[in-house]
Amino acid sequence: MSHVDTEVRPSNFIRNIIDEDLASGKYTSVHTRFPPEPNGYLHIGHAKSICLNFGIAKDYQGQCNLRFDDTNPEKEDIDYVNSIKQDVQWLGFQWNGDICYSSNYFDQLHGYAIELINKGLAYVCFLNAEQTREYRGTLKEPGKNSPYRDTSVEENLALFEKMRAGGFKEGECALRAKIDMASPFMCMRDPVIYRIRFAHHHQTGDKWCIYPMYDFTHCISDALENITHSVCTLEFQDNRRLYDWVLDHLDDFQKPTRPHQYEFSRLNLEYTLMSKRKLNDLVARQLVNGWDDPRMPTIAGLRRRGYTPAAIREFCLRIGVTKQENMIEVGMLEACIREDLNDNAPRAMAVIKPLKVVIENFAEGELETVYAPVHPNKEELGKRELAFGREIFIDAEDFKEEANKQFKRLVLGKEVRLRNSYVIRAERCDKDEEGNITTVYCTYDPETLGKNPADGRKVKGVIHWVEATTAKPAEFRLYQRLFTDANPASAETVDEVLNPESLEIKFGVVEAGLVNAPAEQAYQFEREGYFCADNKDSSAEQLVFNLTVPLRDTFA
Repeated sequence: MSHVDTEVRPSNFIRNIIDEDLASGKYTSVHTRFPPEPNGYLHIGHAKSICLNFGIAKDYQGQCNLRFDDTNPEKEDIDYVNSIKQDVQWLGFQWNGDICYSSNYFDQLHGYAIELINKGLAYVCFLNAEQTREYRGTLKEPGKNSPYRDTSVEENLALFEKMRAGGFKEGECALRAKIDMASPFMCMRDPVIYRIRFAHHHQTGDKWCIYPMYDFTHCISDALENITHSVCTLEFQDNRRLYDWVLDHLDDFQKPTRPHQYEFSRLNLEYTLMSKRKLNDLVARQLVNGWDDPRMPTIAGLRRRGYTPAAIREFCLRIGVTKQENMIEVGMLEACIREDLNDNAPRAMAVIKPLKVVIENFAEGELETVYAPVHPNKEELGKRELAFGREIFIDAEDFKEEANKQFKRLVLGKEVRLRNSYVIRAERCDKDEEGNITTVYCTYDPETLGKNPADGRKVKGVIHWVEATTAKPAEFRLYQRLFTDANPASAETVDEVLNPESLEIKFGVVEAGLVNAPAEQAYQFEREGYFCADNKDSSAEQLVFNLTVPLRDTFA
């Protein structure tokens, strides 16, 4: 059986490496992992990594683990764990076996730290944070050895045990690997591999007061799980040397099939922050309404806004996997969801800025049923029923008392077609004291349902509408980009590039059939855009629709 899925997919340098490794017999199968830290919600950048790691496992008929890098209990939370699990599954992927946690290996990691101490390759250091930075050197100057670097093995074992038993304060000391303080790579200048934290852990409770560092934990966790290809982003490129050093000096991993790390460029997307720390700051200061605010680039936010898993997977496929850093146009992401919804979203009518229209030659108190396609290109989906009556709502911007020939909507003395319904003619209008139009009075031609106007009349415009007595009131949340700068990360503070007009709320009506619109199901509101019912706030009693994306790229 072939290792590779028969579906043709774009190749990249990681897949080329895997092909070579399988062809040479270095590995007999492929095993990847996705290792998020549960200190925030996943964002669109993580989606790229999810699609890459789980996609490789699927295409090569291998396995992919979901492993939580939970070595920093002060910033982690079980809510983040649950949200990450939900995001991975929502994107269409399933991890191999049980969920893994780095904390599952705390006992083994502690043992491997002791092995390094016994080999004279780790020591307990009492330099404080400022002294450690001073001794570390700079990019141009080598560091200098800690005065605790040559402590005996026996004393280091006793000191590390005292750390383990809670005998030192936080920050008083740390366990460091003994590598090379003159290394040109800062990560190799005797990095800390264990530090003291008196913090409750969401998996291990209060069992530990020392926690391993990521660079020590990650490579060992990969090896324990028999990962073959450890794929991460380019900022960890230098850290690959530490990854290899740790595995090179532990007896259990002296084998050719041990894991190897490979780096690819992270996703940089216009008008988007990819820092969980900065996103967390927006949430903490209530500049957005939580991690799943539809303006956020989190997977939960995109889901709430009506983005589909297929659109996000397609976006990740299109941007590809390279080692070159670049900025992706946000229009590419929006094009993916727009294409998906154009093909698949059911149609409906909503009036966001309602203007009352009275059709004077239609009988009072009567309703007629007209029919419209659920999707114009999918007859198999059938038709939906629409009520038509004497009073309807149209969009306020679709009527003018006078207009030039470029305005192809409703004008006094002229005709327009109501979408999937009749041709109407505007006769007169009422205004309030400020001169605002409140009601338009029209007549309709009962011979124009479902066919072109009779008598050779040319009706150029088509507008959307909703029958007034059956209409359901709805709140519409119209979203713009959260940031005004294409590269918000370059700003000194997030506040100076935050878009004060990123959310506009309007109140209008939708056709009656949307009263039970499923949450997250996107609809094309004809002539308005793609919208979905909010997955938190919308109900049959109070409909709330989020703008997913306009019908066309309005920012181009």
